[in-house]
Amino acid sequence: MTNQDQPGRRPSKLAAALQNAATWVHSLLYRSSNGVIGGRIANSPVLLLTTTGRRSGKQRTVPLLYLMDGRSVALVASNGGAVRHPTWWLNLQTTPEAWIQIKGIRRRVKAEQASAVEKQRLWPHLTAMYPGYKRYQEITDRDIPVVILRSIEEDNSRSND
Repeated sequence: MTNQDQPGRRPSKLAAALQNAATWVHSLLYRSSNGVIGGRIANSPVLLLTTTGRRSGKQRTVPLLYLMDGRSVALVASNGGAVRHPTWWLNLQTTPEAWIQIKGIRRRVKAEQASAVEKQRLWPHLTAMYPGYKRYQEITDRDIPVVILRSIEEDNSRSND
């Protein structure tokens, strides 16, 4: 099956360029206002995720909806139901250590894909927060990953117990 045969959204080059510009502006406004501007989309909380580009090695920042799960953060690698995983998830698969900013607080995190059991537990909460995730899963054959971000500092303190 070729990429063209797979169900899912395929953004045009223009749509991708506009998305990149919107991401840049959103990140700038979020950072400069500590999340006062851009801290919520569709009545859901937004964080900034900074990953290391898997090819370029450059820092890449994107605003994403998130759900707190105890001390961890859950993200959905939906890419709007596109055929391909979002670039930020591909970057995290190569280099799982990243930075997040929630409002004015930045912290280092380590990413991992949620297990099937974790995804089953989190998915109803994630789709209640943002119902669009259900539709995204319906329009793509790709199993949309749920990504768990755990604070690196918390991991270090746990190992000393």
